[in-house]
Amino acid sequence: MSTGLRSGQVADAAGVNIQTLRYYERRGLLEEPERSTGGHRLYDEEAVTVLRVIKAAQRLGFTLEEVAELLEAGRHRHGRLVPGLQERAAAKLVEVDAKIADLTTIRTTLVAAVEAGCDDLTVCASSSCCPIPFTDLAEENRHGGPCC
Repeated sequence: MSTGLRSGQVADAAGVNIQTLRYYERRGLLEEPERSTGGHRLYDEEAVTVLRVIKAAQRLGFTLEEVAELLEAGRHRHGRLVPGLQERAAAKLVEVDAKIADLTTIRTTLVAAVEAGCDDLTVCASSSCCPIPFTDLAEENRHGGPCC
C-alpha cells in the first residue's frame, strides 16, 4: 500500500486524538495499519469509519470491552446477521432506563431541596422537613421548627 491516510489525518477525520487512535490499535479495536517505506502508519478509509463507530457506541453507553466484542463478531460474520447485537442493545436499554429512573429520583430530591431552601447539609439533615433522604439521622435529631 503506497497510499493511505496518516495517523493525524485519520484522527482528525474521526474526531479523536492520535493517542486515542494508538490506544484503540493497542487494544485491538482498530487493525494495525500497513507502513510506508519510511515507517509511517498508513490507514485506509475504513479506519475512520471504525473509529466513528467506536465513539458512537461509547456515547450509547457501551464499554470499550463491549465495543471490542461487537467489532470482533462483525469481522467474522461474513454477511450473516450477528447474534448478540440485539440482545446487547436491549440490555443496554434496560441499564439506561434504570439510570434515568435514578436520575429522575435525584432530580426530584434536588428540586425539593432547592424549594425547601436547604443551605447546610448538617442543619438540613437534623431537620424533620429535609427533603434529602437523611431519614435515619433526621429521626434521631428531630428539632421541628423551620426547615433548613
